[in-house]
Amino acid sequence: FVFYKDSVFDPQGNTLADSLRRVGFAQVKSVRVGKVIDLELDSESQNDAHRDLEKMCDKLLANPVIEEFRFEIAAAK
Repeated sequence: FVFYKDSVFDPQGNTLADSLRRVGFAQVKSVRVGKVIDLELDSESQNDAHRDLEKMCDKLLANPVIEEFRFEIAAAK
């Protein structure tokens, strides 16, 4: 999951929040828009997968200047 950092203006999120309020969802406080990237890895262990995902996010999948990321590792089915 990749999102803008809290300190970075999210114009798409703000537009969606305003639109939701206009159509009757006054309870919406804020919206953040981001990306979901679904990867399938062939890793020896969850530790290896975690290490590799950290590197992938740091090097390519997220821009560390303006974005933050988090990920979940699910066992293979």
